[in-house]
Amino acid sequence: MVKYFCCAGLLKNTWDQVCVAFWQRYPNPYSNHVLTEDIIFREVTPTNCLISRRLLTKTSRAPRWMERYLPKHMASSAYIIEDSIVDPQKRTMTTLTWNISHARLMSVEERCHYRINPENGSWTEIKREAWISSNVYGLSRAIQEFGLARFKTGVTKTMKGFEYVLAKMQGETPSRTLAETATERARETALAAKEKAKDLASHAQKKQYV
Repeated sequence: MVKYFCCAGLLKNTWDQVCVAFWQRYPNPYSNHVLTEDIIFREVTPTNCLISRRLLTKTSRAPRWMERYLPKHMASSAYIIEDSIVDPQKRTMTTLTWNISHARLMSVEERCHYRINPENGSWTEIKREAWISSNVYGLSRAIQEFGLARFKTGVTKTMKGFEYVLAKMQGETPSRTLAETATERARETALAAKEKAKDLASHAQKKQYV
């Protein structure tokens, strides 16, 4: 049994900008789990399509109940193969990724198709499909549900990372930076309030015993 998932995304940037950002999207604040990226091979076809294969190393913390099925040295990392083809004539980009680590436990295949949005030529739409499967007897359904939930979370981070890189490429202030600034200020305010409260509480206790 295979769990299938499909969703659509929209980036308010041109197809050319998205293609450039695709190769520059690591690192970004939403991809701290991506440790390394290596090009295995790259070639241009007679029809001027760019074909690439990359190896990605990612952290992949498994839930405790799943760790018992993994070797200790493999429980916190995963290797991902990413194939891609960019067609400048059709103005499409298609990627296919799949894990080569823990594949017997859980296999996740993802296919993304990038094309110009038919309603707005300055935007890019993404069709994302995923197939999640597991052959672990008695646990396949639970593992697939876990994989699907993690995949959906990953999609959200991927889109935010894309938007971050695109904004940075265009010299804009990425929304993540603004959010981090607001969070930091809120944290400083909270800490200051906490220290003031502790000081007030300390004085209050002294008054009770004087």
